[in-house]
Amino acid sequence: MKKISITILTFISLVACAPNSDSTSDELSINYEKIELENGLNVIFHVDKSDPVVAVELMVHVGSAREIEGRTGFAHLFEHLLFLESENLGKGGLDKMSARIGGSGANGSTSRDRTNYLQTVPKDGLEKMIWAEADKLGYFINTVTDPVLAKEKQVVKNEKRQSYDNRPYGYNQYVIGKNLYPKDHPYNWQVIGSLEDLQNATLQDVKNFYKKWYVPNNATLVLSGDIDIEQATKWVHRYFDEIPKGTEEITALAKRPGLVKETKFIYYEDNFARVPQLTMVWPTVEAYHPDAYALDVLSQYLTEGKSAPLNQVLIADLKLTSYASMYSRNSELAGEIQVSVRAFNEGHLMEIKAGIEKAFLKFENEGISVKDLNRIKAGQETSFYRSLSSVLGKGNNLASYNTYLGNPGFATEDIKRTLAVTPADVQRVYEKYIKNKNYIATSFVPKNSAELALTGSKLAEIIEEKIITGAEESFDPKIAATYEKTTSSFDRSIEPKYGKTPALAVPEVYESSLENGLKIYGIENNEVPLIRFNLIVNGGQLLESIDKLGVANLTADLLNKGTKNKTTQALEKAIQELGATIYVYADKESITLSGTTLAKNYAKTLALAQEILLAPRFDTLEFDLLKNATIARLRQQEASPNALANSAYKKLIYGEKNIRSKNTLGTLASVAEITLDDLKAYYTNYISPSVAKILVVGAIPKEKVIASLQSLNTNWKAKEVVIPVYKTPEAPTKSVVYFYDIPNAKQSVLQFGAPALAATDSDYYAATVMNYILGGGGFASRLTQELREGKGYTYGIRSGFSGTKAKGTFTISSGVRSNVTLESAQAVQKILAAYPTTFSDKDLATTKSFLIKSNARAFETANAKLSMLSTMSAYGLKADYIRDRELTVQNMTKERIEELANTYINPNKMIWLVAGDAETQLERMTALGYGAPILLNKRQGKIKN
Repeated sequence: MKKISITILTFISLVACAPNSDSTSDELSINYEKIELENGLNVIFHVDKSDPVVAVELMVHVGSAREIEGRTGFAHLFEHLLFLESENLGKGGLDKMSARIGGSGANGSTSRDRTNYLQTVPKDGLEKMIWAEADKLGYFINTVTDPVLAKEKQVVKNEKRQSYDNRPYGYNQYVIGKNLYPKDHPYNWQVIGSLEDLQNATLQDVKNFYKKWYVPNNATLVLSGDIDIEQATKWVHRYFDEIPKGTEEITALAKRPGLVKETKFIYYEDNFARVPQLTMVWPTVEAYHPDAYALDVLSQYLTEGKSAPLNQVLIADLKLTSYASMYSRNSELAGEIQVSVRAFNEGHLMEIKAGIEKAFLKFENEGISVKDLNRIKAGQETSFYRSLSSVLGKGNNLASYNTYLGNPGFATEDIKRTLAVTPADVQRVYEKYIKNKNYIATSFVPKNSAELALTGSKLAEIIEEKIITGAEESFDPKIAATYEKTTSSFDRSIEPKYGKTPALAVPEVYESSLENGLKIYGIENNEVPLIRFNLIVNGGQLLESIDKLGVANLTADLLNKGTKNKTTQALEKAIQELGATIYVYADKESITLSGTTLAKNYAKTLALAQEILLAPRFDTLEFDLLKNATIARLRQQEASPNALANSAYKKLIYGEKNIRSKNTLGTLASVAEITLDDLKAYYTNYISPSVAKILVVGAIPKEKVIASLQSLNTNWKAKEVVIPVYKTPEAPTKSVVYFYDIPNAKQSVLQFGAPALAATDSDYYAATVMNYILGGGGFASRLTQELREGKGYTYGIRSGFSGTKAKGTFTISSGVRSNVTLESAQAVQKILAAYPTTFSDKDLATTKSFLIKSNARAFETANAKLSMLSTMSAYGLKADYIRDRELTVQNMTKERIEELANTYINPNKMIWLVAGDAETQLERMTALGYGAPILLNKRQGKIKN
C-alpha cells in the first residue's frame, strides 16, 4: 500500500488586478491524503468538519471513448445497471439504503472519458456507503440478467428520447461528432449511443465490459467531509482489499485531435425547431493542454457581456439574434470550440455566418486588453471558490485530477495556468485554431425551411425512430437471477451499523429591518470567502394587468441593462472586475436581485446592486433588444413539448382568466404591445422596500450587513403596494383526459394533477411527507419503481405539491415512450388508487428515516442556507422550523397517510393531460376510463419522419 499525505496550497492572487497591484495573495489550503491499495484502487481522503456530512464518489476511468463501434452507449448503459442490484445489497438495495440513511440520492454520470457515482450522506452512514461502493465494484455482475438488461435498455432509450430526440436541435452534437472526428475516433459517437447499438447489446457484452473496465486498478474512491481518516482507512481495507485487480492490461489512449480536411456545411430540418440555428466548430486541444486555458478565455471574451465582439456585431449592430454562445470543450483526448447562434424568426443563416466572421475580424484587429483579461480572471477566481463550497464539489475535483493526471493536487497548477494567460496567448490560440482554419458548420432549421441553411449545405444523415405500438421487446424484470455468490473472507450480506448519530445543527439566523420597511435575514458562514445575497421584492407577475403580460419580466431584465451613470457595457465591466455576479429576474410572485461576490469585494458589489435597483437607465435601445429576445424565447418555447405541456396544464388548473395560468414571459401579442412607459410605471408603483426583504449568507457578520444597508435605508423610499390575490379553483369533481397534439413526438409528456394546498395550510408539510413514497423520494418512490425500474417506460417520473402562500397543485409529471402512453397513464392510475391502503410499515419507516436523517445535510451549501432563509421569511416560520417538521415526521402514522392520500391525490378527481403524437396516441387514451380525450389544439398535419 502506497500512502501520500499532501496539502494543496492554492494561491489565488489577484492576478486579476493590474500586474503592479500591491494586493496580497489569499491562500487556500485543501488537505488530502491518498493511498493505493494492493489491487490498484486509488483512495483519497479530504477532511472538512464544517457540516456532519460525507461525500462519497467512485470514479471509473471509462466513458464512451473506451467503447467500440457497434456497441456505443455501453458506458452510459453500464452506469444505469450499476445502480440496480448487487449481490449483498439486493435488488434496488443502493436506492433503498440511500433513502434509509438520509442520503442525497445515489447519482451518477457518464462522459466521454469517465463514469462517476456520487452521493452525500450524513456522517453516520459512511461505513454503509463504503460497503455499498465495494459491493458495486466487486460483487455486481452476477446480478445482471437478460430481463434486467432488456428493461434498462428501455430506460436509457427513454433518456435518449427525452434529452435528444424529442427536443429542438437535439441531434446537433450528434451531427458535429460524426463530422469533426474520423469514424475510428473515440469521440465520433455520442455518450448516449445509438438506439440500434443499445438494442443489440447482449448480456455477454455487458460482462466483458465489466471485466475489463470495472476493476480497482481503473478506479478512484474519494471520501470527502466529516471523516476520521484512520477509521475510514480501516473500512476501505476491509471492504475493498479482496476485490481482485483486473487481469486485462489497460493502456492509456493517445491524444488525438479532431480532423477537418475541408470545411463542411451540413443542414437538417428539425421537427421541433421554430427558429434556425447555426453552429460552427473547430478542432482544438485536450483538457489540461497549455492552450486550453487561453481558449477558455477566448470563448468567454468573444460572447460574454455587452462589449463582447459577437454580441456587439450580431445583437447590437446587425440585430440578427438576441443571444450568441461560444464555449471551449476540452476532453481527455481532444477538444473543440463551438460558436452557436439562433437567428430571429425566418432569419437566413448566411447572415449569421457573415456576422460571426465580422466579429472575428473585429477581435483580430483589436485583440483583448489586459483589463478585460483580468476581468475574466476575476470571475474565474470566484467560480473556483464556488466549486469548493460543498464537500461533493471538492471531492469531484480531487477525483477528476487523480483520474486524468494521477495527481489530486493539480488544482494548484490548474489555477496557476489559468491566471498566467496573457493577451498574446488569447490572440495566439485564435490564430492557431480558428483563423482561416477548416471547420464544421451545422444549420438546424424548422421543417420545410431548408432555404434558411448555409448555402451549399448537405443534408445530415440522421435516422429518426418511428412510433410503433408494441415495438419494444417484452421482459419480466422480477425474475431473480440465480448464481453462485462471489466468495469473500467475511459475510458481506450484513449491512454495517450506523456510526454515532450527528446532532442536528441549525444555522444561527439573525433578523433585523430598516426604517423603510426592508426586512433582513442572514447567516454568517466563513467556510469560503464568498457572500451571496438575494434582495426579493414581492409582487412579480401578480401585479401585471392581464392585457400587459410580460411587464414584470421585462422590467427585471431591463434593470440589468445599465444605470443612470453607467451604460450596460460599463455596468457589466464594473461587476466583472470584482469577480462578482449580479442578476435581476422575475417570477410569478416576485422580482429578485441576486448577487455573489468575494467577501473582500462585498461593499463595492452591494453599491453596484443598489445603483441597479435605485437608478435604472431605462435605455430605449436595450428595451427593444429585450423585447426581440423575449419574442424569440417565446417562439422557441412553441417547439418544446415540455413547455407546451406546462402551459396547457396551467390553463387547465387555474383557468384562462387567472394570471397564475400565464407565462411569465407574456405572449407574442402582449410583448409586442408593451412600451417602455409600461415598465417605468411598474417600477415606480411596485418596487418598494415595504414589500421587500434581503437574505445574506456568507463570510460577513450581522453588524456589517446592517451597516452596509444604511444607504438603501436612506435612498429607497417606501410606498404602499397591494398585491392582488388570485383564487385557485377547487379540484375537479371528476377526472377528464386532455390531449395536446405534438406530431411525431418520440415521447409523450404527462402532467396529471389537481389544485391542492397552499404552503401555509396546516396539512401542507404533512402532505409532502405522504408523497415521499409515492413520487417525491426519487428511486424510493413507487412511481419510479413501477414505471422506470419495473417497466422501462420512462427515464424519470415525479410527484409533488407546489403551493406558496397561494394554493398550488399536486402534480405527477413524466416523459414516457410514445407507444406506451396509455399504459403509463394506467400504471399511474393503479398506483394512485392503491396507495392509501397499501402504504406499509416499511414505507413509513423509510419515510421517517430519510426525512429525519437527511436534515444533517440540509444546510451544507450557501444555496441551502438561502433556501432556508427564503422559506422562513416567506411563511413566517421560526429559524428552527425544521425541528417542528421533524416532529410532524416522527408523529406520522399509516392512518394519517391514508387520510392525506384520500384527500389530496384522488385519481378520479384530476386533470389528465398528455402532450404527444395525436395520430398514434389520442384515440387510445379513451381506454383510461374517463371518456374520450379532449383535444386542446388543432390537429396538426403529419410531418416527415
